[in-house]
Amino acid sequence: MAPIQFRALLIVSAVLRVVLILYGEWQDAHMEVRYTDIDYMVFSDAASLMASGKSPFQRSTYRYSPLLAFLLLPNSILHRPWGKSIFSAAGTLFLYSEICANRTSYRLLMENRTADTKQILTGFICAFCVDLLVGLFIRIILKLRGVPEKLSMISVIVWLFNPFTFTIGTRGNCEPIVCALVLWVFICLMNGYHPKLKLSILEKLVSFLPQLIVQVVLVFSFAKDLPFCCLVQTVAFVAFNKMMTAQYFVWFFCLLPLVLAWSNMKLKWKGLSCIALWVGGQLHWLFWGYMLEFKGQNVFLQLWIASIIFLDANTYVLVSLILDHIFSPVFAQLEKTST
Repeated sequence: MAPIQFRALLIVSAVLRVVLILYGEWQDAHMEVRYTDIDYMVFSDAASLMASGKSPFQRSTYRYSPLLAFLLLPNSILHRPWGKSIFSAAGTLFLYSEICANRTSYRLLMENRTADTKQILTGFICAFCVDLLVGLFIRIILKLRGVPEKLSMISVIVWLFNPFTFTIGTRGNCEPIVCALVLWVFICLMNGYHPKLKLSILEKLVSFLPQLIVQVVLVFSFAKDLPFCCLVQTVAFVAFNKMMTAQYFVWFFCLLPLVLAWSNMKLKWKGLSCIALWVGGQLHWLFWGYMLEFKGQNVFLQLWIASIIFLDANTYVLVSLILDHIFSPVFAQLEKTST
């Protein structure tokens, strides 16, 4: 019964994303504020250049991997919203058929951590159903950690039906790809596979010093509880970053469902207060950003004050998450589950 429920969640969430993509086309044509993210226009222009045999980097402000432009080549050949469907709901039928037809691989991934995770997941990643793929990865990770089915489904819903996450993907932002890759690394680590990643943290060290200090403290405090450590690190990184944009919020929304099972925070009233403060702070910040960007008004002071208020809201949420969290080392839990 559980797989049917999960497939139903995927299909319903996919339909929702398709509807939003279609609505976005209407809003772009009829309203002052476009639904489509400006970055998506940059992606599409770069893909058009690649389709004509040119470099995608000839498009000004394109600073992404050429693979992204290659992925969006059908934007020029088929239809411009192609990339949005990839970032949000393009792989629904693939996920449905894969879980139905390849139950053996799915069961191995759920029950046997010694299985070759890389081979099992390759088909999913190649499908590029990124937003829904994140939901699948969340479910896999929670299964590996022994989270009860009901709580696991609630955690998946937190991602699939989160207004921020399904809006970001349908607006044409590629951040769900980042989320899927991060969760894929989690799964590899939890199955004993250790991918070789080359990361640099020394670039522009001085400007990121406040972030670096916070990150070091969080690592030393919560490193053994890997999902929670990554969550609080991401929240802190976004909150203390010198540049702020709404798409960054997706980074920690894909991690939040992984730690809900270990939180003592009650939705009433502590949870609601966190949600209200965070959403209110963001809307206040977005309002002054709108007045500056779209109306051309001199509101730099108001925007600066709004940024400070939003930083305070993020800090309050971060501290609340830490205080109400039950520390749970990942690999100790995995060993206990396997015995």
